Amino acid sequence: MPTTPDDDELQLIRRSGAALRAGRLSLSAGTGSYRVKASMARLAHAMGVDRHEAHVTLTEITTTSHRGRSFRTEVAEVRTVGINADRLARLEIMVSDVESRARTTGVEATVDDVEARLDAIASAPPLYPRLLNALWSGIACAAFAFLNNGGLVEIGGVFVAATLGQGVRRDLLHRGWNQFGVTMIAAAVACFSYLGLVTTLHAAGVLTTRHEAGYVSAVLFLIPGFALVTAALDLARLDFSAGLSRLTYALMILTSAALAVWGVSSIVGLTPVPPAPLGLDHSFLLVLRAIASFLGVLGFALMFNSPWRMALAAALIGMVANLGRLELVDAGTVVQAAAAAAALVVGLLAAYVAPRIRVPRVTVAVPAVVIMVPGVAAYRSVFALSEGDTVQALAYGVQAALVVVALSIGLAVARMLTDPTWGFER
Repeated sequence: MPTTPDDDELQLIRRSGAALRAGRLSLSAGTGSYRVKASMARLAHAMGVDRHEAHVTLTEITTTSHRGRSFRTEVAEVRTVGINADRLARLEIMVSDVESRARTTGVEATVDDVEARLDAIASAPPLYPRLLNALWSGIACAAFAFLNNGGLVEIGGVFVAATLGQGVRRDLLHRGWNQFGVTMIAAAVACFSYLGLVTTLHAAGVLTTRHEAGYVSAVLFLIPGFALVTAALDLARLDFSAGLSRLTYALMILTSAALAVWGVSSIVGLTPVPPAPLGLDHSFLLVLRAIASFLGVLGFALMFNSPWRMALAAALIGMVANLGRLELVDAGTVVQAAAAAAALVVGLLAAYVAPRIRVPRVTVAVPAVVIMVPGVAAYRSVFALSEGDTVQALAYGVQAALVVVALSIGLAVARMLTDPTWGFER
């Protein structure tokens, strides 16, 4: 005969459901598995759950909540994979407030209160409309173009192309289109827009050359830097199911964009050849690099739906770290060693700044590191592979992989130095 749950079991069901909903919102906002697990466990404990355990991948969450002799196991799937830094910050503040109140008063948080807070977080609209979101992408990629030795023409062309590409990407994603297909379409739009603009200006006599070298920078808004970094951090926590699934997703996004770049290059007969250095005075170059680094991180942070205080903090941290990285590279330091040192600086500064502005550390650290992800090298690797140049593909691919690993090591070491839960297994 079926049995009817008693009141305690019904309360456990509601508490478990509220914690799982918070995890789904957190996972859909792009954070790592470790953050999702911690948020759910803290919230569940504040509501009176004795023990909360979870298994989290890129798109799935399995949780078990225990209270007394009863337990509740639930499974949920998250199909929307994206980045929403504002939602992550709101969730972190909500969990901290609920946990602090329960600890101070000694009274368990009510499910109704938690659900009401989650309703407000889930219903919060994006901070920036589509046009502004696209403009942030254009600013970030234009800064990337300069850091990749692009001149004024490349910077302007990349700004226009990346803005159009991100506008198309956001519109199609909000319509529910497949992410990998959208990535290829957005990359093609950005490439064709850039090449169309510089070719038109050249034909009109405004430019003496076509300035084709900047078209790879126009698609750098598609680099899955957030996913790459959080995947590596999950792996550093020995969470292989989450780390490997997130890494696979990032590589598929990267490959989709790179194949679109290769397709456009094949149609118009171009190769992504690295442009020559600009030859500017070192002091002047240092100032321009600082401005470009600041604007690049700021653009990416705002594109990730970060509030301004969060974006400015990330931009300042990223500017300091990236400027130091570039100086180390110019001085002859191995590229991956410079990347690891810069990421370590980012992690340590984020550990100091993030708690003081009440935001998750990842929302400050990751945008500051994304600008250091070698997207151009990754695109050139796939291009060379598609052209059958295996040796060149391996050279670019290994270079990109080593830098990403170095960035992840730097962030992980900083986390171990500043967070006891990372430094020790309990």
